[in-house]
Amino acid sequence: MAHSLPPQEAAIRAGFLSQASSCRLLGSPFTALFCETMSERLDRGSAFGRRVLDWSGDQRADALPLRCAGAFNALARSGRVPALTAVYPPVEPSADALWSGVLAALAADDAFLTAYLDSAPQTNEVKRCSALLGGALMVARETGLALDLLEIGASAGLNLGFDGYAYELGGSVWGAPNAPVTIRSAWRGPLPPLDAPLSIAARRACDLNPLDPGNPEHRGRVMSYIWPDQSDRIATTEAAFDASAAKPWRVEQADAADWVEARLSQQQPKGSARLLMHTIMWQYLPQPVQRRISEAMAQAGAAATREAPLAWLRMEADGQSGSAALTLTLWPDGGEREVARADFHGRWVEWR
Repeated sequence: MAHSLPPQEAAIRAGFLSQASSCRLLGSPFTALFCETMSERLDRGSAFGRRVLDWSGDQRADALPLRCAGAFNALARSGRVPALTAVYPPVEPSADALWSGVLAALAADDAFLTAYLDSAPQTNEVKRCSALLGGALMVARETGLALDLLEIGASAGLNLGFDGYAYELGGSVWGAPNAPVTIRSAWRGPLPPLDAPLSIAARRACDLNPLDPGNPEHRGRVMSYIWPDQSDRIATTEAAFDASAAKPWRVEQADAADWVEARLSQQQPKGSARLLMHTIMWQYLPQPVQRRISEAMAQAGAAATREAPLAWLRMEADGQSGSAALTLTLWPDGGEREVARADFHGRWVEWR
């Protein structure tokens, strides 16, 4: 039957199956089942179904399956449709039971689900902080300076306070044992310099659509995109929201290239190393924006000195299946190093 479908609808249904495979690989069998069920059973009997199956944009670039999963998860978390909540984790439903819950949700709140598709998924993967910590410790050790921290694509800024979290990295620990957030990542290979003195001279961040960790609506939206059968990921993110809401800093609304150019034009705090960091956001930037940021960093790097160094730390997809590269460039030397590979959600880090 699939061959008789309009090409756009066939691509959309295939997109759900592709997302299901990724969810299984990343440890969410429930979200995989949800995506498979939507691929096989969603029809045009609801406004939601018509909106999805007639999607006008690039369903892959728009992360359409994850928009759908987020919409239903938000409704399940709200408790407004008990028949839907009843088939969500910790329950492990069959495909038939899940579809019954989906139909109940469409009958009860089609308008809410359809409107939820308007926004792209926005997450803050807090466990990526384990990779960021390793890179920041390297910069601190090699420069001997406090860090002037800049982050782009920062969402709600949960990772901006990474130095205030505790870490369990395999058999090693870092940070205060009474920290409000504990990041647990399996660790492979040697450890970064956990004994390096790490201090932050300043921290700032931007996002095209910044979220306020103290805003319950913003918090709820981020939580809706966290797969509901990943309880440790949910608990870690909830704790990071609590911790970040209590901090004075907030993420600024800005285009990443505009913001980086403006920040780099400002004098950095005396006795600091400026560090630009970002995680799994580069792929979403238009090429002209990527180019402007790269050129701005290269230009600022050429002017860096040992007294005022510049570092670029990024955890980004590089085409290698199943993990992201953690890459560090440190000027004035200008050498670029892949210092680690990491699970996209930070469940493990393999240090070089």
